[in-house]
Amino acid sequence: MANCPKCGYHLKLTDYKPNCPKCGINIVYYNMDERLQEEADVAELDHVRVQKKIDRLKASFVGSPYSLVRLALSILPIAMLMLPLAKVTFSGPFIEQKTTSINAVTIVNTISSLNFDNLFKMTGSKLLGAGFTGYAVSLIAVLVSLAMVVVSLIALMAANGPKGNIRNIINNSIAICAAAVSAVFFVKFASGIGSAFPEFFSGKLQFGAFAYIGALLLLLAINIIITIKKPPVKYKQCYIGGIPYEEYEQMIADGVSMEEIHAKMDKILADKENARLAEERKKAMEKEAKELEELERKAGKFLEKTEDKAEEVKEEAGEAADEIKEETEDKE
Repeated sequence: MANCPKCGYHLKLTDYKPNCPKCGINIVYYNMDERLQEEADVAELDHVRVQKKIDRLKASFVGSPYSLVRLALSILPIAMLMLPLAKVTFSGPFIEQKTTSINAVTIVNTISSLNFDNLFKMTGSKLLGAGFTGYAVSLIAVLVSLAMVVVSLIALMAANGPKGNIRNIINNSIAICAAAVSAVFFVKFASGIGSAFPEFFSGKLQFGAFAYIGALLLLLAINIIITIKKPPVKYKQCYIGGIPYEEYEQMIADGVSMEEIHAKMDKILADKENARLAEERKKAMEKEAKELEELERKAGKFLEKTEDKAEEVKEEAGEAADEIKEETEDKE
């Protein structure tokens, strides 16, 4: 069983009441304010850690012009795979000549319908073994390259981590090497099959393969530039009970007691509340002043109208008196 938080009395199974049988304090509500304050500190610290991760994630994609360029170049190789990577032409007796352009879609369709047992058997052939070995290695290498491009794109989420830039450079380097190996072994496959059947088969690389490797080189270059330039991450200012996070961490490192830290938090929060109330009073006074000014303006207009009306009445009374005087003189 637990102990009483105040007097240290060891509670027994028979001590089921909320009060300590020795000192009488309510165990459930003892130091409730302090415990709630500690839980609030822990929650705000968790928020700070999550916010820093969000800031780093944002900086990885749109934190600087370099990040925007890297994001575009991370997608570019995938687009380049849609271009013609290679061209294969084959024919035979009673078979019409057919030319096929190879790109990412063709590769996926080929893999989905490929008979791997027959492929492994062909690699053991004395006549075509070298050619089909090149075909298998080329196919595997391009898949590895594509996988590393996708991994590199996903890894951008952690690009501002401790080893993010180095990881991106390694991923790009593997993708480039795999793409180069794929191109070399495709040429080996085409030359091997073409030498065995020169009149029926030919194959060569297309501009898409070079564009793909070029896009990977550009991606590698921008990652190297970012590693050298080290664009800063803009962190959002976070607070722990009103104290800036950096100051709070420094106070903890300096060994400042939690009582002093919480006292400073209370003072900061009280100052903020007083400032808020002062701002509300200021706005209320400004509003009242505007209302008084408006009333004075309306009262002034009313007085002007009253004076104008009095002048009109005075003039009409004078005219009426003159008319009466003239009528009286005419009668006399």
